[in-house]
Amino acid sequence: MRIHSSNHPWLLLAILVVLLCFPGALSSKDEEKATSKNTKKEVTYDGTSLIINGKRELLYSGSIHYPRSTPDMWPKIIKRAKQGGLNTIQTYVFWNFHELEQGKFNFSGRADLVKFIKLIEKNGMYVTLRLGPFIQAEWTHGGLPYWLREIPGIFFRTDNKPFKEHTERYVRVILDMMKEEKLFAPQGGPIILGQIENEYSAVQRAYKNDGSNYIKWASKLVHSMNLGIPWVMCKQNDAPDPMINACNGRHCGDTFPGPNREHKPSLWTENWTTQFRVYGDPPVQRSVEDIAFSVARFFSKNGSHVNYYMYHGGTNFGRTSAHYVTTRYYDDAPLDEYGLEKEPKYGHLKHLHNALNLCKKALLWGQSRTEKPGKDTEIRYYEQPGTKVCAAFLANNNTESAEIIKFRGKDYVIPPRSISILPDCKTVVYSTGEIVSHHTARNFMKSKKANKKFDFKVFTETVPQELKGDSYVPVELYGLAKDESDYGWYTTNFKIDDSDLKKKGGKPTVRVASLGHALHAWLNGEYLGNGHGSHDEKSFVFQKPIALKEGDNHLTMLGVLTGFPDSGSYLEHRFTGPRSVSISGLSSGPMDLTEKSKWGNKVGMEGEKLDIHTEKGLKKVKWEKFSGKAPGLTWYQTYFDAPESLSPAAIRMNGMGKGLIWVNGEGVGRYWMSFLSPLGQSTQIEYHIPRSFLKPKKNLLVIFEEEPNVNPELIDFVIVNRDTVCSYIGEDYTPSVRHWARKNDNVQAITDDVQLTANLKCSGTKKISAVEFASFGNPTGSCGNFTRGSCHAPVTKQVVEKYCLGKAECVIPVNKSTFQEDKKDSCPKVVKTLAVQVKCGRPKKN
Repeated sequence: MRIHSSNHPWLLLAILVVLLCFPGALSSKDEEKATSKNTKKEVTYDGTSLIINGKRELLYSGSIHYPRSTPDMWPKIIKRAKQGGLNTIQTYVFWNFHELEQGKFNFSGRADLVKFIKLIEKNGMYVTLRLGPFIQAEWTHGGLPYWLREIPGIFFRTDNKPFKEHTERYVRVILDMMKEEKLFAPQGGPIILGQIENEYSAVQRAYKNDGSNYIKWASKLVHSMNLGIPWVMCKQNDAPDPMINACNGRHCGDTFPGPNREHKPSLWTENWTTQFRVYGDPPVQRSVEDIAFSVARFFSKNGSHVNYYMYHGGTNFGRTSAHYVTTRYYDDAPLDEYGLEKEPKYGHLKHLHNALNLCKKALLWGQSRTEKPGKDTEIRYYEQPGTKVCAAFLANNNTESAEIIKFRGKDYVIPPRSISILPDCKTVVYSTGEIVSHHTARNFMKSKKANKKFDFKVFTETVPQELKGDSYVPVELYGLAKDESDYGWYTTNFKIDDSDLKKKGGKPTVRVASLGHALHAWLNGEYLGNGHGSHDEKSFVFQKPIALKEGDNHLTMLGVLTGFPDSGSYLEHRFTGPRSVSISGLSSGPMDLTEKSKWGNKVGMEGEKLDIHTEKGLKKVKWEKFSGKAPGLTWYQTYFDAPESLSPAAIRMNGMGKGLIWVNGEGVGRYWMSFLSPLGQSTQIEYHIPRSFLKPKKNLLVIFEEEPNVNPELIDFVIVNRDTVCSYIGEDYTPSVRHWARKNDNVQAITDDVQLTANLKCSGTKKISAVEFASFGNPTGSCGNFTRGSCHAPVTKQVVEKYCLGKAECVIPVNKSTFQEDKKDSCPKVVKTLAVQVKCGRPKKN
């Protein structure tokens, strides 16, 4: 609990007494005495923050999910997260990834949770473990195993005996494993915080009293294990003591009502760094200025923990994504799908963490005060009585213009919708609205080594006309497929009399009403076409004129899944697939096939059952040479060499429709090129192939394509880099926070000359090989697409080349004197901006 200014001295005195009596409340001197040498770390909390090993902490956390990358990628991703200023990694535990079959747990490969946590520990970082059992996470079935649906009498996420029994067994398996590996902080491990359940308030009302009882049960379950760490429930304002209620959202500094008890800290478990994408979506982004503003605001209003969801999104390999969710996940996060630093999001947030660390003592030990100097301005500051410790946050909520804020006798110009941070209540070291970190643009470079002429061979599935079955309605698709395949077959036969075909007017029409996700249809062996729903509107109607024949007719449908649902109540009763089938346009009137015909069913493709996506399975079918044209439901296979360099690799699925990709037997994921966004473009074109999936030569590529007449020869392999590096800095910006450090109780410059600079840096061993754009004036655009404005200093490119060419990193002073020729300024009234774009590359060998 923090001490706020008040007109009632007796109230302040009472609060101080409570603080002194509270066992978790430490003085700053006590904190300094707390030993950091003891590897066993007690974790407690009070109304200000988590207290780890006797020390209050500001926690900067990022969500990184171990199944969405590969073990060989984990070390670099975690290292980059730490270099970005994070001290904590948050991850869900994916129940259905570990227990795909009931009673059979898997913790190997991408499922090696212990290895992942130990790598985080090796980097000196903390861990927050979010157990579920339900996680949502745009992951199929929200992390719940399919087999749970078939437990008699089960209802998910409520006071239901079968669900609680299986949940408790799962929870104990995971937590006992963590305990056995000594991964909890009191054992000397990195896990300082746990979460049970996830955003339960969104469904709680649907279960009435059973919902409240379930939440209490879940809380008692984890606390009864006495693991020595605090537990949270996110978006659960009625979280039972001692559970901490936490916030999820984009602006928790304004939307979070706060802890439900004064002795609990303000924690932000999900700050969404972008929006996850589904097929049919146009590109989406969230600006780093908005993220930084929201974090600064949260910390200025008693927050002490933020988690970026996601910090690295990664890839939904295989069939792991929820319905309609793309294979690429949270690509606009600070670390993109490939684990590369997405600038300026990565760098600007790193600078924010540095600025907040300069304020740490004031935030954790100071008394907070608030002033409202204007309609759109606000001052929040913290002071520690009797010391020089003071930190201030000056906020401008005006989205269109800068505002002047007078604070302690000095005027500060605060840019539109931004917060300036003053870690000594005097010096601005960071502005959320001014980016001084560099920018990057991502490049997909066509591989010379991998893109030799492909020798495609094909195997086409047989479309069944009549399958065994005695169902009088089309079988529900989730229950038919049982998460063993995306595909379920439906066949039925019906008779047509000659008189039915003599109606004047249009042709007969088949109509299939489906609950999702997609569908293909054939009549008498002829392909009719396909239809699909969307993430927001899963149901759809497939309707097509047909040519019937007298006598027996055969209708075949292929129901297609794109993952299980991941949100909402009563998940165990969520259904999909074709639900109503009829034929109209007959002389005798409409024919309803839904309940008047027997339906035969079969799960999956023959190729799936024979594992023909593997080297061993290839030999089980007869492959034909690709002739340039193939029907739908065709498997394509070829070999390719690994792309050159060690940079990330991807396959571009140009020319294809919808299906699945494997490389050397590993599931790359679902692709869906034919589902276009409102912009007329495929939502995702490139599909990540981790380097660990590849061999130097003769890599097996297998594709299962649902649609006919595609062109696999347009597919190519690319190398991914961020070798286009930029800077875009106004001459009136605040110099980088890297110039400052806290010494004793003072914020001091650690460089001789605190000045505004543009810093450009290449990754790895690369150096700046070319200056592609440079303008000091009023240029416009963004990295990869700059345009010169009406004001431009002619010598800009020469100056930048002098500072940068041939260097791995360069620093350019951003001021008029750097770019003025003969001290002339052709546009003196313009506040100038420096825009630079350079290309990085490895030096050529002689």
